[in-house]
Amino acid sequence: MRILYIFPHPDDESFGPAPAIAAQLRQGFEVHLLTLTKGEATKQRYKLGLSKEEMGEARYKEMKCVEKTLGLTGMRVTDLPDGELKNVNPIDIEKVVIDHIYEIKPAIIITYAVHGISGFHDHLVTHAVVKRVFCELIERPDAGFLKRLALYTRSGEVDISGKFRLEASTDEEIKYTELCSDADMEKFQRALDCYETYKEIIEKSNVREIVTNEVPFEIFGEEIDTPLNNITDQLKSW
Repeated sequence: MRILYIFPHPDDESFGPAPAIAAQLRQGFEVHLLTLTKGEATKQRYKLGLSKEEMGEARYKEMKCVEKTLGLTGMRVTDLPDGELKNVNPIDIEKVVIDHIYEIKPAIIITYAVHGISGFHDHLVTHAVVKRVFCELIERPDAGFLKRLALYTRSGEVDISGKFRLEASTDEEIKYTELCSDADMEKFQRALDCYETYKEIIEKSNVREIVTNEVPFEIFGEEIDTPLNNITDQLKSW
């Protein structure tokens, strides 16, 4: 069974979801990643003396390291403008997402919950675009492969201890928690190590300490009374 993660930036897959990705791969799922931008607009480029183009290429190389470290089944990184998704015609973003969904034909799509964890605009736009695309495609007879939209999130309280304010979902909203092994957590740490240009951000964010072996998800549009036992548990026939 195929799972497709969709995020806007390099490192989004590693700043939290990576242990779950490692766990799902270990369980035998095909796990693909679509990243909408190369993350070229990060302010880190000024400290490194790089242009946007150079920064984008550096971060893409880091993502190739993550692809190998996690053992992703497949990865695509597109050239939509980092930090500017709110200014892009959403139909154009939707087309990129739809084309890749039809190419991969995943049963499960995973993206950010509505708060985007950090509240970054690109995160919020990605959530909205992916959710709208999912709602459209499940009405199409040629997209019967789609079974679920899961939303990566955090549990607990809002966290303001690190570099970013981190939002969370309520216990009632969380319908599945991926329990990750020590080996999965090690892959998460190694995936973070791939981001050489982001070492300072990784340290200031406290992500290595914040992320635990329990990775929570909301499930969109399904009536689920008790937490799922597996990300594929009780798949809905739309």
